[in-house]
Amino acid sequence: MSYQPIENYGLIGNMRTTALVGMNGSIDWFCFPHFDSPSIFAAILDENKGGRFQIMPVNSNAKHKQFYWPDTNVLVTRFLSSQGVGQIIDFMPVGLKETDVGYHGIIRRVQAIRGNLKFKLECSPAFNYARDQHTTTLTSDGVRFDANGLSLRLGATIPLQQDGTGVVAEFELHEGHELSFALQEVEQYSDCCVAVAQDQAEDLFHQTVEYWRRWLSKCTYRGRWREMVQRSALTLKLLTFEPTGAIVAAPTCSLPEGIGGARNWDYRYTWIRDAAFTLYGLLRIGFTTEAEKFMHFLEARCHELKPDGSLQIMYGIDGRHELPETTLDHLEGYRQSKPVRVGNGAYDQLQLDIYGELLDSVYLYNKYGSPISYDLWKHLRRLINWVCDNWHRPDEGVWEVRGGQQHFLYSKLMCWVALDRGLRLADKRSFPADRDRWLKIRDTIYEEIMEKGWSESRQAFVQRYGSESLDAANLMMPLVFFVSPTDPRMLKTLDAINQPPEQGGLVANALVYRYNVNETKDGLDGEEGSFNICTFWLVEALTRAGRTDEARLMFEQMLGYANHLGLYAEETGHHGEALGNFPQAFTHLALISAAFNLDRALGTRG
Repeated sequence: MSYQPIENYGLIGNMRTTALVGMNGSIDWFCFPHFDSPSIFAAILDENKGGRFQIMPVNSNAKHKQFYWPDTNVLVTRFLSSQGVGQIIDFMPVGLKETDVGYHGIIRRVQAIRGNLKFKLECSPAFNYARDQHTTTLTSDGVRFDANGLSLRLGATIPLQQDGTGVVAEFELHEGHELSFALQEVEQYSDCCVAVAQDQAEDLFHQTVEYWRRWLSKCTYRGRWREMVQRSALTLKLLTFEPTGAIVAAPTCSLPEGIGGARNWDYRYTWIRDAAFTLYGLLRIGFTTEAEKFMHFLEARCHELKPDGSLQIMYGIDGRHELPETTLDHLEGYRQSKPVRVGNGAYDQLQLDIYGELLDSVYLYNKYGSPISYDLWKHLRRLINWVCDNWHRPDEGVWEVRGGQQHFLYSKLMCWVALDRGLRLADKRSFPADRDRWLKIRDTIYEEIMEKGWSESRQAFVQRYGSESLDAANLMMPLVFFVSPTDPRMLKTLDAINQPPEQGGLVANALVYRYNVNETKDGLDGEEGSFNICTFWLVEALTRAGRTDEARLMFEQMLGYANHLGLYAEETGHHGEALGNFPQAFTHLALISAAFNLDRALGTRG
């Protein structure tokens, strides 16, 4: 087996965990029982050791296609060969009770659509990131895998053969026939329902399709890019941890930002900065329940402030505070991109921007969702006072650089947002607040940004005080209402960023880099691709500046860089390939926001 391109995968899930399914019918990433649990299948990080669950035709020359069942997260992988047409329908049942058959499992329905086809199956789990040994026991209805503290059963109605610590099989399906396989935790397995019978698989399929269609029907977006917006919404729902309402940044870890490089991070956690974008995106298109649950997650974190009154930049999906970072040296990494990291050492960094994003999200929720409580306000007031005391400090910034703290403009900008939204909330709700102090510091930050963040020589807002480097994060300045989108300084910044890198800008063929890695000492070696979220930020900034034709062309071009299913990784490489963790929530949130605002700006124009 060789590594699949990152963009060759589709995502299935059940709001507790997800799995990546390749166009070759192989599940190459699956953590169980939760997003941030150790992996069961991780061939995407080591093709030899990581483990996989693959079903594909014996005819290796079959062509592959992949699509989602309409308006759902049920994935269809289709194989077209000289013998006929077959397909696998992959999904995780949703909307079930814990006692229901199929709860927290993967169902794989293998079907012969045209002709008679021979398939081969390989299931080779590798528990705990391929660190734990397990036993394999063949049973009358499949196979059982037992590792330290976790047992899984693969239910099958055909004989399986043991191959090492995994199993293999070959089987033939005649036209119109199908077989179903179910991978479940043994504790959830019901002995009276052997291997999820065909009729049960059919029922689970229809129940899951109905769940997703019922959920998507709440979407209020009716604009030009409805299909892409709805796919982004469905993806965000998959990245939601239902028990707490948290949303992971991505369901994967250590997929590289540059092939062979060291920019490999674990994104299976919840970043505070995602809050404003998440709530804005969800509220804009009608998903108020999800916004409310995420708001409750954020409110709980506000009750757990550090002794000095500050927040962490990220938390575990269950709200835990410590996310120690370790490297898995026994795994070679995706296409030899090492190190493979789990955990995220940035959790204790100082990133001042998170306070602005948090206060902006609360402000939006109070405006479009439900009025916030006084008890929450007391915690927010403490946070705002902390910002008053600390906004002037250097920090690691929005991009979590590991090259030392700097006075990043974006961090100062979001401190301004924190104070501005705090003042607006206090006035809107008549909450008690130290208005005079907050107003004075808010205005001080504003004037400092205009003085120290503006470069006369570059004729642009720059990345950090004293530098001449550009930063795509500054595209947020008009989006958070710090400056007018048509302010001469902002228009000049747009023009500067919108130049190709060789001319000092950040845009290459309508794709936006977050910054110039050769100018920014971020403490890391190697290159990276363009940042997809930054491209959507530029689309929105151009839209608000009235340059809608430019914005629309860039947006349409960017849609062309989605994979075959409409999914985006964090970055796009020099050859149009997906790079970084996949799919990334931040990117899909920015797509929703850009589509909403661009469609509104275009109005009834075609």
